[in-house]
Amino acid sequence: MVTPGLLWSGASVRAVSRLVLPRRRAPTTRLWSLMPIRSFLFLVPLAGAALLAGCAATPASGSAPSASPSATAEAVTVDNCGTSVTFDAAPQRVVTIKSTSTEMLLALGLGDRIVATAFQDGPLPDDLAKAGASLTSIADQVPSEETVLGLEPDLVYAGWESNLTAEGAGARDELASLGIASYVSPAACKEPEYQPKKLSWDDVYAEITEVGDIFRVPDAAAALVRDQQAEVKAITPDDRGLTALWYSSGSATPYVGAGIGNPELLLDTIGLTNIAGDVQDTWTPYSWESVVAADPDVIVLVDASWNSAQKKMDQLAGDPVTANLTAVKNKSYLVVPFAASEAGSAAPTRRSISPTSSPPSPRRLTPAPRQDHGDSDHDRPGSHSHGGPRRESP
Repeated sequence: MVTPGLLWSGASVRAVSRLVLPRRRAPTTRLWSLMPIRSFLFLVPLAGAALLAGCAATPASGSAPSASPSATAEAVTVDNCGTSVTFDAAPQRVVTIKSTSTEMLLALGLGDRIVATAFQDGPLPDDLAKAGASLTSIADQVPSEETVLGLEPDLVYAGWESNLTAEGAGARDELASLGIASYVSPAACKEPEYQPKKLSWDDVYAEITEVGDIFRVPDAAAALVRDQQAEVKAITPDDRGLTALWYSSGSATPYVGAGIGNPELLLDTIGLTNIAGDVQDTWTPYSWESVVAADPDVIVLVDASWNSAQKKMDQLAGDPVTANLTAVKNKSYLVVPFAASEAGSAAPTRRSISPTSSPPSPRRLTPAPRQDHGDSDHDRPGSHSHGGPRRESP
């Protein structure tokens, strides 16, 4: 049974409890604390919707946020994943696709602007549940362009670039020709010149700031950034040099968090070394041979209704190739909700990370069910390429 203990909110991490992880070569253990990360951007990167809502990209880092206009600016123009988008006024009718965009707007107090949501990765975190209680979902996966157009939105705010295609909610140029703006969480940009070379908290904060500018709520965005910064600053990372595998999905071939995206950011923040950190990608197919060779101290399991953390634990323990891994034998797992694993959220909401080994943390918190990167090994039906954690084909 999973013992809940830590909270991660997509883009913010709050220290709410202590986690005991076994040392690899010593009989003793040590306590370390985490703070909720909502990003992850997760989270924007936090809270999936809090921090991971998306960051504008800067030339220096690969993600360049636009200059912050005043709340009364007549027009705001952003360069979003290579698409120039001008907002003559704050959007009033928004369709959000993916949890990151929905939670970002709720975190900024903009729930009344959302006319519909789609492709949500799980229930809203407790601190946003009331604000989002009346939201209407129009599709479990990517909505059709016809469905989106029927709502007469002035903005489609997507968590992945792949959400905005002719086969999905509509290609960006087609939507623009109809007077509908589009915006993608910058952390999910895939073009090399817009994808962050390595996602940072500054990228997360930049997205929050940019969304605040677009909606003419700079004060709310600034307050959210301060909250996130305080949460990150309060984190006490582990200093034992422990290694970790971020296991998203896949059985024959594991799909894991690599070295430049939200998984790397979160692992680095809490003091764990990513065994796939040398791979220059956000998420990547890996090999069990490489996992066995690295023998990680900790395995982070992304939890989803279609591919649960428990399913992964059972698979790891039942496969002779992985059963003798240090983390598997010690049951040194951290369970992360799907939405909290993506960058593009932006609220001080809490998402659960549950340590499954060692004594229960002093403060027990039951994690809300969230979703993981993939069904039946990798992909969930009806999805599109996106370059993020596998719930759909990368």
